[in-house]
Amino acid sequence: MIHDTKSLRCLVLGGSGFVGSHLVDGLLDAGHRVRSFGRLHADHRASQPRDGLEFFQGNFENSDDVEAALEDCNVCFHLISTTLPKSSNGNPCYDIQSNLVGTVRLLDHAARQGVRKIIFTSSGGTVYGNPRFTPIPENHPTEPICSYGITKLAIEKYLEMYRVLHGLDYQALRLANPYGERQFTHGSQGAVAIFLGKALRGEPVEIWGDGTSVRDYLHISDVTRALIRSIEPGLTEERVVNIGSGVGVSVNELLDTIEEVTGRTIERKYLPGRAFDVPSNVLDINAACRSLAWSPEVRFIDGISRFAKWLSDNPRAL
Repeated sequence: MIHDTKSLRCLVLGGSGFVGSHLVDGLLDAGHRVRSFGRLHADHRASQPRDGLEFFQGNFENSDDVEAALEDCNVCFHLISTTLPKSSNGNPCYDIQSNLVGTVRLLDHAARQGVRKIIFTSSGGTVYGNPRFTPIPENHPTEPICSYGITKLAIEKYLEMYRVLHGLDYQALRLANPYGERQFTHGSQGAVAIFLGKALRGEPVEIWGDGTSVRDYLHISDVTRALIRSIEPGLTEERVVNIGSGVGVSVNELLDTIEEVTGRTIERKYLPGRAFDVPSNVLDINAACRSLAWSPEVRFIDGISRFAKWLSDNPRAL
């Protein structure tokens, strides 16, 4: 257990990504020292050099890189994934080798080097599969229908194994769908960013299904707060918790909100649904509120407004 959390050396695996860059800045603002690990990119998401920040260029699939990055670190935030939910079934072997095997290697190094805690971003959107009911609590059956979700779930199990056998503490956060400033609008995932970008560029939006599928969207500032709260010793023994808004938003409602915020009409093209898309996914967040003393603060329409304003102030991100 971490007794002194005033100033820690934190390794952020994936520190140059969307979630990672916000986390790096949040940790520095909280007075921690940060080592940001990943392939360096000259894009709008990279944190700016500042006191207490070290950049470590490395490859998660390279064991030596990971071992070196962990040196003298108290806490490790594991945000890296080499696959996406919709593409992971195309090559499950790569998903297993790069993510699951890569993470077990990480845990081996962390246990040997005396890292105090691993904080892992799991997936509230995929580990449960087709929900039997919503909102979904952590004890809901886990029946993922994509390799991405299976791998995330397996990592959670290995985290518990390493805690029991080696005393390596952890927190696994089953995230909903994060969105917000610095997210790529031309990416292959992130409905909010993709749809908002298309609306601002005046492009049509393609919708898989009839637009009634429901998801749980969470602003990046709320995600960052949950991750940083995870450093603290838990108020309970709940080490796997959902992190979401607790509110469901359909695709059609998402597009309506974007139209309201931007004042633009979106051309909608409805396509046949996809087999791996579940009809509804909304997370029960009571455990996180209880164990992390955390709750979401940003209303959906306010988060969309903040994201839209950021894009207008950073046009190259469009």
